[in-house]
Amino acid sequence: MSEPEIAAPPLRRPLDARAFALVLLLCLIWGTQQVAIKSVAQAVAPVMQLAIRFAGSALFFGVLVLVREGPRTFTDGTLRSGALLGLAFTLEFLLVGQALAHTTAAHLVVFLYTAPIFTAIGVQFLPDERLGARQWAGIGLAFLGIVLAFLGPGNRPAAELLLGDLLGLLAGAAWGLTNVVLRRGRVGGASTAKTVFYQVSLAAPLLLAYAAVSRQSGVTLTAAAIASLLFQTFVISIFSYLLWFWLLRHYLTSRLMLMTLLTPLVGVLAGALAMHDPIEPRFAAGTALVLAGILVVNGAFVRRRR
Repeated sequence: MSEPEIAAPPLRRPLDARAFALVLLLCLIWGTQQVAIKSVAQAVAPVMQLAIRFAGSALFFGVLVLVREGPRTFTDGTLRSGALLGLAFTLEFLLVGQALAHTTAAHLVVFLYTAPIFTAIGVQFLPDERLGARQWAGIGLAFLGIVLAFLGPGNRPAAELLLGDLLGLLAGAAWGLTNVVLRRGRVGGASTAKTVFYQVSLAAPLLLAYAAVSRQSGVTLTAAAIASLLFQTFVISIFSYLLWFWLLRHYLTSRLMLMTLLTPLVGVLAGALAMHDPIEPRFAAGTALVLAGILVVNGAFVRRRR
């Protein structure tokens, strides 16, 4: 019996005005999710919030995929790489949760957002994703901006900070791995809805089990908690993931990942507006470096293609 066929992954193209606008929208959504999580953390533990929102989105995407593809949904050869995609996705969130127990949120941002670097390394074998020296310099410049904006002395023992930073780095590597699997694995030829389903359907039960084992499964359904969970489920785990994986199927992965460096910057701005957090001068300087790095990478690529 011949192996089931799946659609070939679409050709990726460099970022255009539409892609920039859509990624900025995603950065805005993802940057505000921290405020949504923290605002109801007393009612629902963060890991439990993640488990609930992924369960809701898994139900949505599961029904959508079954309606579209019928009983042969998982006979198209994507199951193995889809499972790997889901495990890497879950591992990222578990590592983030553990990292926050040992390091500061600012340190975690720096090490988690090494993901664009891991992604760029993992897709270097693809001719259209390969970066030149100028583009690597742009990635370095953008990452330096993140370091300048967020990295500072912590208020915890050095050994504990080091452990937390290492876990954050591994979380960044896991995030990068999801993008590499999507580019290299057969799951790259699956529909966008199925791609998201593979991730959230594994993440939901595994995070729920972790919440139960770590005694973080208690839920107090206040009005604010319900509103936050609805926002996280429908806006973040359904709308934004659909949009993100659609972008990954049509645009160059390494360039899209570099744009995600804007997410923590947007998060700080959202915190400043919602919670009146102060913004330091070094944050403004770091933001300028991130924007400069993005322009160097994408500008150099467009010139090369021309």
